[in-house]
Amino acid sequence: MTEQLLLAMLDTVGCSVSNNFANFLNSGNAPEMEVECLEVGDLDSGLSMLDSGEADVLAVPASLIHGRRLEILQAGLEIVGARTPQRPYSILVSDNKLQYQPKSAIILCGQKLVRRQLRRARKGIRILDPGAYSAISGKDAPPGDPVSSVRWMEELRDSGEIDGFVTQRGVYEEAGLVSRRHSLLPDPQNAGEPRFLPLPYSDLIVLIARRMFPVSISEQISEKEGETSWWVHDNLIGSLDEDMLEKTGILVRHRQVRSLIKQAENTRDLLLEQVCQNPDGDVIEDEVHVEFRIEFVSKNGKKTVGMHRVVRHSDIERATIASLRDWEILLKETSRDVPKDFHTDPDTPSFITLED
Repeated sequence: MTEQLLLAMLDTVGCSVSNNFANFLNSGNAPEMEVECLEVGDLDSGLSMLDSGEADVLAVPASLIHGRRLEILQAGLEIVGARTPQRPYSILVSDNKLQYQPKSAIILCGQKLVRRQLRRARKGIRILDPGAYSAISGKDAPPGDPVSSVRWMEELRDSGEIDGFVTQRGVYEEAGLVSRRHSLLPDPQNAGEPRFLPLPYSDLIVLIARRMFPVSISEQISEKEGETSWWVHDNLIGSLDEDMLEKTGILVRHRQVRSLIKQAENTRDLLLEQVCQNPDGDVIEDEVHVEFRIEFVSKNGKKTVGMHRVVRHSDIERATIASLRDWEILLKETSRDVPKDFHTDPDTPSFITLED
């Protein structure tokens, strides 16, 4: 008799869980057991299905459970796995790349973090929230749902009123657009070029099940890199409030030693090269490494507080907890006023303001 798994899935605009699993189940890595996929309308309905036994596993975008971890634990549920983000990066929809935008170009972007990153990357252009632009230009407010809002911005771009806008790739595709687009990536080809860390939980999917769910089953539909990404996200930013969360960028991914060595050679990064070596200077290639970056960008984009770590996969739990302590200290020290050495010294403001 073939074992059957009842998998409930919740899609959101910009994170299609059903497409992710459709591709997975049609691939050569699909589990041997039969998987019956069910669709749910919201997170509470999905949790109720787990509680009543109507579903064995609930797959949801990780962003939906931010701030609800305690509620999930109290309900007798737990996170049993995660799926690796496939397309976590934002895209710029425009005829020109960011570096080649005309002076005083207008770019619309609904994400606070990405607006700050754009201002950091390029001076002399106007980066506006769609709602702020509509108020300034005297137009009707943009639609509330992301897909309609993207189509609204595309009409403005097509008419020449704006030069471009930023959205998520999933929203772009769901809106049915075919305009030229440019990915905002974290790894510039050349030193000094713009970099863009993804939004928190971007395209990350988590698997929720009842407590004591068999590991032998969950590991068939989960991915190691996804589990790593969830662990780092949950521990580094899981306690942030919504205001701080939308100003923070984070990237977590597995890296092979060879790609790290090549990157270190191209960028002449001696520290990165040393990460891949043992105390004798020999390169060890038998273990996957984990790279994670986190940053906070000021409102005007002129100041950035960031942390970049590369650790062995076996050290990820210890390294994440240590990095959390370092990150909290880093934010605290850079956001406090600089104390005076003498009472006649002028007041010195903090390096960065977290409340902006």
